[in-house]
Amino acid sequence: MKYILILLLVMTWSSKAQNEEQLEPKLENCAWIAGNWKGEAFGGQTEENWSQPSAGSMMATFKLINDGKVSFYEIEIIREIENTLILQLKHFDSDLKGWETKNETVDFPLKVITENKVVFEGMTFEKVSENEMNVFVDIENEDGEIQIVTFNYKK
Repeated sequence: MKYILILLLVMTWSSKAQNEEQLEPKLENCAWIAGNWKGEAFGGQTEENWSQPSAGSMMATFKLINDGKVSFYEIEIIREIENTLILQLKHFDSDLKGWETKNETVDFPLKVITENKVVFEGMTFEKVSENEMNVFVDIENEDGEIQIVTFNYKK
């Protein structure tokens, strides 16, 4: 009996280690992000549409709708660069006037990829199921404190 318990513990630890195994920083390891996702955040409806990987990148559009009107848009990309990945984005008002200057992007360098997570510095994608994911974004508030905003998306 004692050996069976030890064996079960070893198998459980091994299983957890496999689930957290780091994957190569390649687009195909985060291709599960692709799709048309909808959710709620910032008091409104959100839409995020990610393309399949092609030509060394994935791209997305984001839209926040409050009270039947667009509050803002984003264009996002994940691209392979120098043997790693980077997520870059730009924000736009509802009339497509940019928030960032012409050549400026908001950049999120890759930290780690596992089977069900893609962790960038300041943004994490977590696969819940084939049709659900969470995106956690670090946002600095007016006091300079970092708050984590959770976007729960469904296809």
